[in-house]
Amino acid sequence: MKNLLIFGMFILSLVFVQFAQAQTADDVVNGYIKALGGKEKLTTLNSVRMTGSMSIQGTDISITVTRLHMKGMRMDISVMGTDNYQIITPGKGVSFMPVQGMGSPTDMPEEQVKAAQSQLDVQSVLLDYQAKGTTVELLGKEGNDFKLKVTFKTGISTTYYIGQSDYRLNKTVSKRNINGEEVEFETTYTNYKQVDGFWFAFTATSSIQGETNYDKVEVNIPVDEKIFQ
Repeated sequence: MKNLLIFGMFILSLVFVQFAQAQTADDVVNGYIKALGGKEKLTTLNSVRMTGSMSIQGTDISITVTRLHMKGMRMDISVMGTDNYQIITPGKGVSFMPVQGMGSPTDMPEEQVKAAQSQLDVQSVLLDYQAKGTTVELLGKEGNDFKLKVTFKTGISTTYYIGQSDYRLNKTVSKRNINGEEVEFETTYTNYKQVDGFWFAFTATSSIQGETNYDKVEVNIPVDEKIFQ
């Protein structure tokens, strides 16, 4: 009888260890990378262009986001008859928003540029994250999601909510300093679709900007680096 009890406790301990191992940060990251298309596939991704629209207070806005891996990101915004853009490159950001009264391109605030640097990584910021100087901490679970605190080498942190069942990114939460005031940004990601073996969320809903719906995503297209100048 004693041997049976010991054996039962041994089996339970194995189950507990396996459960605990499944909760490590790297296991969640690996599941997330696999859900995006897998490490081998992601390393072939060099450029992405996403075309879509959003509506803010009844105003329709057309958006095209072009990203070249670790080189640049450009967001073109057409609204109220004006052509606007924001450009992010390593360590620099430029904004030209005539809809807001800007008469010429203006350097973006340093804090905003730092927060946007992760957007340059089209292959996923969590792919080989340690080599990029990024740290990842598993905070536990919330609802049906794993919570990961991701801290980039810039010092900027974002909390990732990754589904326990499908390992897709469902939400990100971060805090930014805007004009001396700390503001929390929350973005949810839905409507995942596969494009040439890569998975993208075609709908992003921000607590600040509202809902953006992408109707077209193109990958590994030629991108002239001059558009980031």
